Amino acid sequence: MIVANLTEKIISRHITDGEMKPGTEIGLRIDQTLTQDSTGTMAYLELEAMEIDRVKTKLSVAYIDHNMLQAGPENFDDHLFIQSAAKNYGIWFSKPGNGICHQVHLERFGVPGDTLIGSDSHTPTAGGLGMLAIGAGGVDVAAAMAGRSYYIQMPDVIEVRLTGKLRAGVSAKDIILYVLQQETVKGGVNKVYEYTGEGVKTLSVPERATITNMGAELGATTSVFPSDEITREFLKSMGREEAYQPLAADEGASYYKTIEVNLDELVPMVACPHSPDKVVAVSELAGEAIHQVAIGSCTNSSYLDLAKCAMLLKGKKVNENISLVISPGSRQILKRLADDGLLSIFLEAGARVLECGCGPCIGMGQAPCNNGKSLRTFNRNFYGRSGTKSADVYLVSPETAIASAVAGVITDPMGIEVFAEAQVPEKFEIDDNLLIAPNEDYIGKTELVKGPNIKGVPAAVPPQDVFSAKVLTVLEDNITTDHIMPSNASLLPYRSNIPHLADFCLTPSDAEFPAKAKANGGGIIVAGENYGQGSSREHAALAPLYLGVKAVVAKSFARIHKQNLVNNGIIPLTFANPADYDTIHEGDELAFEDLIAQIKSGNVTMTNKTTGAAIALQIELGDRQEALLLGGGLLTSIKNEK
Repeated sequence: MIVANLTEKIISRHITDGEMKPGTEIGLRIDQTLTQDSTGTMAYLELEAMEIDRVKTKLSVAYIDHNMLQAGPENFDDHLFIQSAAKNYGIWFSKPGNGICHQVHLERFGVPGDTLIGSDSHTPTAGGLGMLAIGAGGVDVAAAMAGRSYYIQMPDVIEVRLTGKLRAGVSAKDIILYVLQQETVKGGVNKVYEYTGEGVKTLSVPERATITNMGAELGATTSVFPSDEITREFLKSMGREEAYQPLAADEGASYYKTIEVNLDELVPMVACPHSPDKVVAVSELAGEAIHQVAIGSCTNSSYLDLAKCAMLLKGKKVNENISLVISPGSRQILKRLADDGLLSIFLEAGARVLECGCGPCIGMGQAPCNNGKSLRTFNRNFYGRSGTKSADVYLVSPETAIASAVAGVITDPMGIEVFAEAQVPEKFEIDDNLLIAPNEDYIGKTELVKGPNIKGVPAAVPPQDVFSAKVLTVLEDNITTDHIMPSNASLLPYRSNIPHLADFCLTPSDAEFPAKAKANGGGIIVAGENYGQGSSREHAALAPLYLGVKAVVAKSFARIHKQNLVNNGIIPLTFANPADYDTIHEGDELAFEDLIAQIKSGNVTMTNKTTGAAIALQIELGDRQEALLLGGGLLTSIKNEK
C-alpha cells in the first residue's frame, strides 16, 4: 500500500503529464478556474484568441471585485466585457457587489479534492476547504479553460503540524504570521504547506482559509488543509453538503520537513512595513500611535472574522483619532451581519462599512494620510501598495485591529474583554441574486463587448539567437509585482490597456524606466533575489514585453512571475555566481551568442561588453517551458498549433 500525504493524493488523481518526483514538471487536469476583473479582461482576450467555443472545465467563474470604483467609464466597460465573455463561453459571472472572489468561491463553489487555478495569487484560499488551489497568470488560466493541462514543478510538501488550541485574543492570522516569520517570503517557492495535527480540528473553515490565503506570501505553490467534519459542517451551512468528501494524509506519510506550531503558546503577531515576513509580537509595538485601521480583504472578511470584531466592539467607540473601515467579504456575509444585529454595532461604534470587495487591500480607496500608520487585516504591506508611498502598513489579526482602533494605539488583544464568543452560523440564507449561471442559449452566440480602453494582448516573439542590449535598470531583492506593474486606484481602470500601463512599469523603483526602455528600443532588467514576488498579475510581464524587455537576469525568481515571463517570451536567467550581480551596472551592454543552443543546455554565457567580463548564467526550464519560450510564449504557441 502506498502511503501518501494529502497533496500527493490530490495530484495523483489529476496528473496528466510527468512523474510525481519533486523538482520535475508535471501537468495537472484542472477542474475549476476563477478570474477577477483586474486580470480577467486579459484572460478572456487570450481565451478569445484560442478560438474555442466554450470552456472545458467542470466550472469556471468570472468575478468582479477589484475595479469597483467607477470614477470614469473604464471599469464599467471592463465589467460588461467580462460579462459578455462569461455568457459566450459558459462561465459563471459574479456581479459587482457580490463579494471578493476567494470568499465567494469558498461559499458557493469550492469542492474538496478538486483542482482550481485562478488569475489571482490568493487563489490558495480554497485550500482551506481541501482543494488544490493555485494562483496563475491569466494566459495559463485561459489555457486551462480551453481544456489544457496546467503545469507546475512537482512541489516539496512541508508539513505544518498544529498542536494545542488558540487562546483568547490569538487568531488564525497569528498562525500564518508565525509561519512567515519562520519561512520568509521566499521560503515556500515550489513548495506546498500541508496542515496536520490535532490543532487542525480546532479551526473553522474560515480560519483555515485565512492561513491558506496568506500562504501565498511565502511564495508557495499552495497550502492545504484536510477535509473533515468541520469542512462538512461549513458546506452544510452553505447548502452544499453534497460537495463534501473526507480527505487527509495517510498515517505515516512523509514530508520534505515538518514545522511544529504549538497553538497554546502562540501570541498575537504583527507584520511590520514593508514585507509580510517582518513579523514580531504585537506586544513589542504596543503603545505606538496609529491613524487608520482597515478590516477585510480575502484574508479576514469572513462572517466569523467580522462577528469577532463586533463582539469586541460592542458598547465601545472607535478612538477619535482613528479611521476604521470594514469590508465584508461577500454580500451573503453583509446580509447575515445585518440580520444578526452586528452591522449596527459597527455603525454605532463609528466604523465605516465599505462595499463587498477588495477595496483598500489593492489601493482602491482608503489610502492612508501622509506618513500615516495603518493597521490592516490584509495579506500584503508592500511599499506604496496602500496608495500612499510615505505610509507604514502593518498586518494584524481582526482582534488586534479592533483593540487598536478602540485604544488609538497598537494594542495587544490578549486579555481584552469580549462581549460574547463569535460562532460560525449553522445555516446561511443563500441569495445568489448577483450570480449569473451559464445559459446554453447564449454560449457561442454572444458578441464580446469591447470598450475603447481594451487594447488587446501584446504579441510575444521567439528570442533571438544573437543579440546585445543595454541594462535598463538594476534592482534590489524582493522586487514585487506591485513594483513592476503598480496596481493603484488611478491605474487599475487601465488593466485592459497595456500601452497606457507600460508608461508606469517599474516606476516605483525607477521613475525613468519606461523612458529608458523606449529610448533604447527595449533592453534587459537585472535584479536580486525573489524577483516578481506577490501578485499573479501577468501585466508585470506584459508591460515589459510591450517596452521591449528581452530578458531578466536575477539571483532568483518568484514562481508565478517566472512562468509569466516564459509565457510571454521573456528570458528568465539566474546568476550561476550571485556575486556577479554586483559587477553589472545600469547602461552596461550585455551580449549573447548562440543563445538558443545555450538555453537548451541550461547554461548561458553572457558577455558584459562594457567591462569585457564573461558572466555565467543558468536557465532552469523543463522541456515544455523551453519549447514555449523558444516558440514565443504560450499564446503564440497555441495559435501556431492551429
